[in-house]
Amino acid sequence: MKTFATTIGFFALAVSAVPSTYRRPGLVQSNQLRRDLTRSALLEHAKKLQEFAEVTPEITRVAGSRGHNLTVDYIYDTLVKTGYYDVELQPFTYVFSEGNVTISAAGTSYESQYFQYAPGGTVEAPLISVSNFGCDAADFPTTVSGNIALVSRGTCEFGLKVALAGAAGAKGIIIYNNVLGPVGGGTLGPDERPEGKYIPAGSLSQEDALSLISKLNNGTSITANLDVDALIETRYTNNVIATSKCGDQSNIVFSGGHTDSVQAGPGINDDGSGSMGILEIALQLTKFTVNNAVRFGFWSAEEFGLLGSEHYITTAPAEELAKISLYLNFDMIASPNFGYFIYDGDGSAFNTTGPAGSDHIEHLFEDYLASVGIKTAPTEFDGRSDYGPFLEVNIPSGGLFTGAEGLKTPEEAIWWGGEAGVAYDVNYHAPGDDITNLNMGAWIQNTKAAAHAIATYAVSTEGIPKRTGQQKRGVKSDKPKARCGEDIPIAVM
Repeated sequence: MKTFATTIGFFALAVSAVPSTYRRPGLVQSNQLRRDLTRSALLEHAKKLQEFAEVTPEITRVAGSRGHNLTVDYIYDTLVKTGYYDVELQPFTYVFSEGNVTISAAGTSYESQYFQYAPGGTVEAPLISVSNFGCDAADFPTTVSGNIALVSRGTCEFGLKVALAGAAGAKGIIIYNNVLGPVGGGTLGPDERPEGKYIPAGSLSQEDALSLISKLNNGTSITANLDVDALIETRYTNNVIATSKCGDQSNIVFSGGHTDSVQAGPGINDDGSGSMGILEIALQLTKFTVNNAVRFGFWSAEEFGLLGSEHYITTAPAEELAKISLYLNFDMIASPNFGYFIYDGDGSAFNTTGPAGSDHIEHLFEDYLASVGIKTAPTEFDGRSDYGPFLEVNIPSGGLFTGAEGLKTPEEAIWWGGEAGVAYDVNYHAPGDDITNLNMGAWIQNTKAAAHAIATYAVSTEGIPKRTGQQKRGVKSDKPKARCGEDIPIAVM
């Protein structure tokens, strides 16, 4: 008996000592995946990003900086260690731009932000108010030639306004906000447009601009000084793409968020919150199997005009894009004065309808958040974040957003708390977008909502119609489908 017992004990010890490299998990379920997501894990990721930003003198994770390269390495290494994903770095170059703007007029200095890719230069000339939104050549009067155009934000992109002003002979342009508050900066796009060449550009708040326009309308001539100090150069950076080794590789559930910040700050909410939220989901997903392959995109250079996601879409073969069933975007999901916004995929609120299936995504988010007692509101599906390039190739898309420079309304303050008349994120595109600038409650709730959508679609994409050219679902792709926990190593958490 002693010998037998000793043998049994040795056998048990030997078995327990074997590393749990392989195991067979169950099919992912939303409630199980959500249960494994914690505030503490999200905060640990945020601390890493803050550390990476602080290795630079500017405290930034702008694309191509050391702080951003460390971010990319962290995501790549973390996902590779799981063994659950095929992980790749997707390198590309982009044109980096940063600058500072000072504006003065009628003896007063005004706060202004730089528009990326605007050229440097100093212009002192009369200020000419432009009617409408400066989106058509006819909007610019002949008197703008040789002077500084004052144009409202809205209707079309910044780059078109600047190019049309240049074509009209303006020496500079000031774009003011179409709502209360400052513009918060923006990008013109790295390539000058056929409508005209770029000219020095800066921004003004609506309040400051309306004060100047009132004087102009009363017949007062105003000479303005626009001084733009700009640096424009080519830099290198990487996207990180991770695809589950298991699941139907011809029916991919894709989600993403951008990893870069603006030059001005560390970008812990914009978009550390979205990118780290999906990173944590990706880590917890390794405990489960999926019916449909799940892919995560960690985009670079979003702040320079969605360049990382655009690069992915424009370089992917058509047959690979056809395998993407849908795309989910998470950009700024922890704003301190947050709202719970869902992209208006069905167009019912803003009259811009996404590709067929985008409505299904919107309603899935609405139903889930309602089920946990959270009131939501639609946000415009305007292509402002990395879902834009996916919309352009007719991929159903959706996502969540907690607000940026827009002001919270009194009604929203009743729904969600916070302060009415204050920006959802007062540190948007600013140095204060650091680890103290996060609402952890909004962050975990949005991360759980993201996990619900990913888990739901990883099991079934019923309700998402096939796109033209998409393979019949269930047909094997050229890449064999692995079985989670049996054909691939699974990291044991």
